Amino acid sequence: MSIHTKRIIILVAIAAVAFVLGRLAVRAVMNLLLGGTLFGGNFL
Repeated sequence: MSIHTKRIIILVAIAAVAFVLGRLAVRAVMNLLLGGTLFGGNFL
C-alpha cells in the first residue's frame, strides 16, 4: 500500500469523524436553545 493510498484512507476517516462531531455539535446548540435534553432521556 503506497503512501498516497494511506493518506486518502486517513483523510476519509478524519472527514467521517468531523462530520459526526459537527452534527452532534449542531444538535447540542439547538437543544440548548430549545431547552431540551441532548440524548432524549430524563436522567435527573
